[in-house]
This record gives sequence, structure tokens and C-alpha cells, in this order.
Amino acid sequence: MAAQKLVVLGGGESGVGAALLGQAKGFDVFVSDKGPLLDNYRAVLRDAGIPFEEGHHTEARILQADEVVKSPGIPEKVPLVQQLKAKGIPVISEIELAARYTRAKLIGITGSNGKTTTTLLIYHLLKTAGLNVGLAGNIGDSFARQVIDDTFDYYVLELSSFQLDDMYQTRLHTAILLNITPDHLDRYEYNFQHYVNSKFRILQNMQPQDNFIYFRENPAIADELAKRSPDVNRLPVSLEQAVNPGGYLQNGRLIAGYGEQAFNLDMAELPLKGPHNAINMLSAILAAQSVGVNSEAIAEGLGTFKNAAHRLEPTGTVNGVQFINDSKATNVDSVFYALASMEVPTIWIAGGLDKGNDYSQLDRLVRQKVKALICLGKDNRKLTEYFTGIVPLVYETQDMKDAVAKGLAWAQPGDVVLLSPACASFDLFRNYEDRGNQFKEAVQRLVDSR
Repeated sequence: MAAQKLVVLGGGESGVGAALLGQAKGFDVFVSDKGPLLDNYRAVLRDAGIPFEEGHHTEARILQADEVVKSPGIPEKVPLVQQLKAKGIPVISEIELAARYTRAKLIGITGSNGKTTTTLLIYHLLKTAGLNVGLAGNIGDSFARQVIDDTFDYYVLELSSFQLDDMYQTRLHTAILLNITPDHLDRYEYNFQHYVNSKFRILQNMQPQDNFIYFRENPAIADELAKRSPDVNRLPVSLEQAVNPGGYLQNGRLIAGYGEQAFNLDMAELPLKGPHNAINMLSAILAAQSVGVNSEAIAEGLGTFKNAAHRLEPTGTVNGVQFINDSKATNVDSVFYALASMEVPTIWIAGGLDKGNDYSQLDRLVRQKVKALICLGKDNRKLTEYFTGIVPLVYETQDMKDAVAKGLAWAQPGDVVLLSPACASFDLFRNYEDRGNQFKEAVQRLVDSR
């Protein structure tokens, strides 16, 4: 009997991992990428003897597949994907494929903001406690490639809405939904409910004994839960009131209860700051408690955690002025949390490619916290028109070094210069990492010149 034909669309980290797993499980695998492959992925496929093409799609061959694994970056509406679905050929994600072949317990994290921090924190807490745990999904090494040997007892998976869209049978034992705010709406026909539906796919296939951790004060989550009433073990996170079971912030302390376990720690003792990180930490604490990690190990892990770059990352201090790199803040909701974390007068650097931003939710925080706004982008009209009259000082530039220098010139000792753009980076930079790295380099030059 001929092997089933598995076509993988996209030859990046997830695609190459899916191809390797498919080969290991006996599929006849073919990889097709419309763009050029990176050298390292090309070499991996050649070494494994997996046929591939790059720079184009051979539709006749792809349409002969028994199943297709699609890169999350490829929208469902592209003609080739529509042709596959019209023929009844299943189109799945790398996560869906990999989940079939693991015996590990799965912890999945999604949300419009905070996914990476929370995923890394849960992984760190479990690893610090001595558990045998892997990290995958929208971060780190391919889940599929790790599942070939399947040596972990747990996987912590960061899951984007795009990955969730192509997951059907995957069961998560713990699911975390941090928040839902408008984002990626171009992928969802500019219909927010479609995006909400995508995020709630994280609950599909969960059993009553499985744990659902969520931020109860997020309006979209609260509204959708009222409609759906999923049969799962709910563990809410709150910044407003005590919840048990669940986690909450009270008088600056993180308090979490799961079963017989109780956790209580002063947030001031921890490296992560701000209300958004209280949500992230409480979610991570509950996830760790749900797999049996004790309070002492959780406290140790929280104290030693180092967040990923470009997320409220302290970058340097010049003349008593602290610079903070929050380049990953590519939407208004992220900036809201960043500004809420600021406890001193702030010079705010924002701008880039606007994604239909509504800046009104920032009004109160900007009036309270921001003494000057530096607009860094090719087209700053929306920012300048909105915030002129709200912020005392507004400056425009298209150069990162100029933005950093202006921030220092306007700041007083004890102030913060915060890069938190609220916009995509592609007008002036390759990506948000490039933007953040250029910010850090400009700050370092100032530090070195002193």
C-alpha cells in the first residue's frame, strides 16, 4: 500500500519540523514554499532526502495530497488553500500534526498580548521545579520536530490565532486565554467576532477535568464565556476582586489558589512589573499549580525569570534617565499596559505603520504619565493630530538615533524614555526586533559616550 501523501506549505521552522515528523511517521512528504528557503532549512531537507520546491507552488502536485500542513502565515483565503478545501483535502497546522504523536500533557497559551511572556514564564517555572518540559508553538523549536523523539512529559505551547484556526482534534490539558483585543482583523474580514471565535478554539476538545485559565475582566472573554458556558475547570484571574479557585492581585500581592495549594507573594519582589504582568504571572502560577509545582518552587522561578527581549526591556540609564525597549508593543492595548506600568514622568516614542488604531483608550494614561511624545514613522499624521493638545511636547522624526537623542534632551533625571510604538515596524525597520535593536544600539552609544 502506497504511503499517504503529506504536502507541507511553507518551509520555515514549523514547516520543516512537520516535514521531518511526517517522514518519520511514514508519509510521502513534499515541501512547497512560494518564497526562497533559508539556507539552514534547505540543508535540513536535503540531508533528510525530503523533496521540496521554492519560489513557486506546483499546484498539480499539491492538489494530489492526502493531507496538507499549512504555515500559519498563509491566509485561508489564498486561492491554493481554497482549491484544497474545495477538493476536500484536510488542511491542518503543524501543531495539529504534532499533537497526534505525543503522549505529553499540553499547556497552551493564547491572547492578543502577553503570550510570549506567559509561555516563557510557565516553561521556566516548570523547568525550575525539575519537570521534564518542552517549549514550542509560536516560539522556539518546532513542536513537530521535538515530537519525533517525544521525550518530554509536558509541552508549553504559545498559540497564535492563525495556528488555532487549523487545529481540530488537538486537546489541551491546560488552556490559557490572556485577553482578546482587536488585532489581525485584516485576516478576519475586519469582523472582531471572527477573531474572538478563533481565540476560543483553544477550548475545543477540552474535558471537564481540564483547566481553563482566563482574565475575567477582559470584556470580549467575559461576553463570549456567557454565551458558550464551556464545561471545563475554570480558573479566573482578576485584578479587581478575590477569586478562589483562581488568582488575583490584592494590595500589591499575587494570590493564587488551586485545589489544596495556596500561593501568596509580594509583586514588588519580582522582576516583572505592571498590571499586565500581574495577569501573566497569575496565569503562569495557576498553570504551574495545576501540574503540581509547589509554592516554594514557583516563588524561586518567578524571582529568576528573565523575559524575552523587546518587552518592557530595561536598556540603559543615561544621566539618571532610564530607557525602556517595548518594541513588541505593536498595538494600542500593549501600549496601554506599558504606560500603566510607568511610575515616573515618561517620554513616549511611538509610531510606524498604523493598524487602524483607536488611541482614545490611552487618553487618561497619556495625560497622567506622558510629558512628551516622539513620533517615529514615515507618516505620523494620525499620532500628531490626536495627541497634539493632550501631550505638551510633540516631535517628529524618521531616525531612531534622533528619537533617542531627543528623548534624552527632553528628559530630567528620574524620567523614563519608553519605546512603545503601538504600530507595526515595516515602514522604517525590517521587523519589531530590528526596531528594538536599533533603539538599544542608540542608547548604548549614549551610555558609551558618557
